[in-house]
Amino acid sequence: MIKYGISILLICFFSIFTSFAQVSADCANAVPICYNTPVNGGANGYGIDDFNGASISGCINQGSGTIETNSAWYKFKIGEVGQLGFNIGFDTDEDWDFALYRTNDCSTLGDPVRCNYFDNSDDSSFIGVGEDPTGIDNIQYDDWLDVEPGEEYLLMINNFRNNNSGFSIQFSGSIFVEFPYSALDCDIIDNLLGAPVIACDDQTVVLDATTADAKTYQWELDAGAGYQRIPGESDPELSIAVSGMYRVIIVRNSGNPITSETQVAYAPSPETFSLEDETACLDGTAIDFNEKDVEALGAQSPLDFRISYHESFEDAFDGANALSKEFIPTKVAQTIYVRTTSIENSMCFDASETFEVNGIELPVLDFETEVFICGDEPIVTIGQRIPDNDFTYEWSSGQTSSLITVAEPGVYTLSVTNKEGLIQCITVRSVTVVFSSPPVISDITIEYEDDASNVVNVYLEEDGDFEFQVDNETPQNSGVFNNLFPGEHTITVSDVNGCGSDSRDIVVVGFPKFFTPNGDNVNDTWKVDGLSALDNPVITIYDRYGKLLYQIFENSAGWTGSFNGALLPESDYWFKLTYTNSLGESTNASYINNHFTLKR
Repeated sequence: MIKYGISILLICFFSIFTSFAQVSADCANAVPICYNTPVNGGANGYGIDDFNGASISGCINQGSGTIETNSAWYKFKIGEVGQLGFNIGFDTDEDWDFALYRTNDCSTLGDPVRCNYFDNSDDSSFIGVGEDPTGIDNIQYDDWLDVEPGEEYLLMINNFRNNNSGFSIQFSGSIFVEFPYSALDCDIIDNLLGAPVIACDDQTVVLDATTADAKTYQWELDAGAGYQRIPGESDPELSIAVSGMYRVIIVRNSGNPITSETQVAYAPSPETFSLEDETACLDGTAIDFNEKDVEALGAQSPLDFRISYHESFEDAFDGANALSKEFIPTKVAQTIYVRTTSIENSMCFDASETFEVNGIELPVLDFETEVFICGDEPIVTIGQRIPDNDFTYEWSSGQTSSLITVAEPGVYTLSVTNKEGLIQCITVRSVTVVFSSPPVISDITIEYEDDASNVVNVYLEEDGDFEFQVDNETPQNSGVFNNLFPGEHTITVSDVNGCGSDSRDIVVVGFPKFFTPNGDNVNDTWKVDGLSALDNPVITIYDRYGKLLYQIFENSAGWTGSFNGALLPESDYWFKLTYTNSLGESTNASYINNHFTLKR
């Protein structure tokens, strides 16, 4: 573990004290605040009607009388450029509202730039601008306010109930991180002792009442029972150890005495306890940092402090870029910086503790997830070829080596474990083994619907994962081809996994299914279209007994349905086609042995 010593300087946050208050019910007498914030002991009624009888201002509506009921007015002036917010803290069973105006003129308030009016049905302990300091998603918060130097604001805090125990104001936002001493312009405070002071309980606050012509200094404390003289304190400066209202009375050599009051309030400082290191698999599984909160808090109450986790000490110190409580580790080794923050005063914090997150790398498996084997008696070796001796291997088949040899198709799953202590990080990868056989074309049929339409069907000896292709066209999943052009074609069937192919040559022609040689000049002759696409084509016509009747050549006019000058009877007749193929060989056209009908 690494510890860092931190000296925390209070900037701008709050605590609640009911024994005394700084509050003004009138806008004209708004309490000025700057880098420290006031603590109000409750609001009781209002002075004049600052809204001149209006029934609504922004989100604040008129109640039984005026917009204001139990109101408190404050004013502040911006000293730097940045993002500003504030938290108004109160008891969870109370309901407070606010309206913020960008002006210093109570007579021309205009519309509020931020406004919130909810019934606190969720029992929240804060309303405001920016983010709820407890980290919850609170509907009673408005968006951050972008501010510039010289802007002045009036803030009205209102309560429609008479029984309220008070509130406190805590400023927040990036402007206070970048400009802790000048975010707000303290020239707005016209008071010898300055603005109210909010400090962490491990700090010492010094009030300075130094006056040039002072004769004596008398210091008094109101801790809830009225002002009482502080014995022995007569110096210009007073070191404060307890919360309360402080007053100094200065007797001068000339002129009237000066009396000045201010408030000092302390918020508890947290302590971060040591945290155990964590070990997790780098598999996207989250570590629940909510469980680490218990370690960090020790006996401290989670109602008083909140825990955040950060990647760097700078982020932890600034309270910036908090990690998700569902933390997913991505590194083999990572230091997590812990910040414990007072909910009362977010500038009271401890960022002294860290812990380590040790990530266990998952085994990397890179073997193929699909293996295709071609052959009648296939066998194949699958798995991780280079094993890691620090890992254990187990297949779904029960084998415990990184490589196995299989002779059956199927899905084989390998689980590889990297174990450190009680943590097991497992990578699982499956491989599908497919045994394939080359396709074998058993038959091809060519069906002619008429002299222009045809359907080619390709049949295989066995089913498989095959694709079908005609000539050099795009392969398809089906063995059916429609309306091929007349001529010679090559049909190829291939195994998609590379396990061989089979091809056949076919010839497609066009011919009528019947003809009527009756002398009416319609279908008087029978001929075959598409022969011009072939070399030396010859059509030979037979009767049903195989008797040669007639031959048609490329430029022939066709057959008239006669033999040796005699008209043949109505019947079905068969034909075959021969031609010279691309190798110069005379061959019979495969898969053409069709028939047609002679009608009279």
